[in-house]
Amino acid sequence: MSDPERSEGASRTALATLLGTTLEWYDFFLYGTAAALIFDKQFFPGLSPAAGTLAAFSTLAVGFVARPLGGLVFGHFGDRLGRRSTLVVSLLLMGLGSTLIGLVPGYDTIGLWAPVLLVVLRIVQGIGLGGEGAGATLMSMEHAPEGRRNLYAGFPQMGTPAGLVLANLVFLATNSLAGHEAFTGWAWRIPFLLSFVLVAVGLVVRLRVTESPSFDRAREEQEVARFPLADAMKVGLPRLGLTLLAVLANSTVAYVFMVFTLSYGTQHLGYDQQFLILGVSGAAVLWFASIPAWTRFADRRGRRGMFIAGSVAVLVWCAVFFPLLDTGSRATALVALAGMGLIIPVTHCVQGAIIADTFPVRVRYSGTSLILQAGAVLGGGLAPMISSALLGGGDSSMGVTWYLVVMCALSLVGAVALFRAVPETPQQKVTTPEFAGEA
Repeated sequence: MSDPERSEGASRTALATLLGTTLEWYDFFLYGTAAALIFDKQFFPGLSPAAGTLAAFSTLAVGFVARPLGGLVFGHFGDRLGRRSTLVVSLLLMGLGSTLIGLVPGYDTIGLWAPVLLVVLRIVQGIGLGGEGAGATLMSMEHAPEGRRNLYAGFPQMGTPAGLVLANLVFLATNSLAGHEAFTGWAWRIPFLLSFVLVAVGLVVRLRVTESPSFDRAREEQEVARFPLADAMKVGLPRLGLTLLAVLANSTVAYVFMVFTLSYGTQHLGYDQQFLILGVSGAAVLWFASIPAWTRFADRRGRRGMFIAGSVAVLVWCAVFFPLLDTGSRATALVALAGMGLIIPVTHCVQGAIIADTFPVRVRYSGTSLILQAGAVLGGGLAPMISSALLGGGDSSMGVTWYLVVMCALSLVGAVALFRAVPETPQQKVTTPEFAGEA
């Protein structure tokens, strides 16, 4: 294959992974927005507003608990059969789960079965997304031209803010067209049903990409692992633990910012629902737009120093984020939200590549899934629920602020320890002795 053909194939793969992850995150964030604003009334009407929100966020957390299962299953088959086919199945699962959520009757119609079915479908969503994150990053990164691994690994990361913006805009548009009463009654289902159409488009694009060249090479050389996860664990628990700790804060902060802020701002601070959704969406646009710049910087200057600086910046901004929101000023709230949109991507854009380069090709899908999904559960999945519990029935956000600051401090310590323990090479290759030389 000529260099232009290889470059064109890499670009096509990067765009396909971006589109696929955008659609998967659209489904996932749509649920988060609905959990913050709708599901307490539809599925837990007998509870107080605070208890209903906590119950709705607990169903959100269920999806995160299911993600490691999806990561392990898809990681195993992704390392044994290939990245491409597993990503097709993950997209199908996510779309099926979201579409069926739009068809689940409310509590007033079928009683307790309503939240039960919601939880089951949330598990299906979680399994689908569990297979997506690692696989999309690997597909794009392993197709990358030399010297642009961080840039290409960043394309799937852009799907996170893009999916958030798409979900929020569809949510707002449906609310505006249907009217608030109709929206809270039945029209909230429309964005979920729209998933069927969006996923169909995503599948057409995803089926056109070729298999990862790195995986093809491993298969040709008969290096496919029989038990990939067991081999991935040979990196060692200290290395695995520090890597997990380093990326934990990003997931925590992102989900407090994207999900918990909506319920807290509307219920406790009196902000308009539309204002907050647009504010978070605007911040996500900044997040999306800045990722290519940061990943190019990482390719030129190295990602580790950038990651440490970004970790410090996130910690500082978390200390002031809720105090800025608590002023009740819309202008100040927009500054708080925009700050998150500009700071979160500094670490988020390279964390996938950092995790992936911990493992060799033959077990990279399984190993990356393990870290990503463990971080998602311990960080993002529990964050809105923990934040709601810390808030309780009061209006003080101090407990939530300390929660974020502590998580950021732990991740910063983990990143510093990880980077000191593992020397960085220009090619960003893993330096663990038994894996040295594998890319």
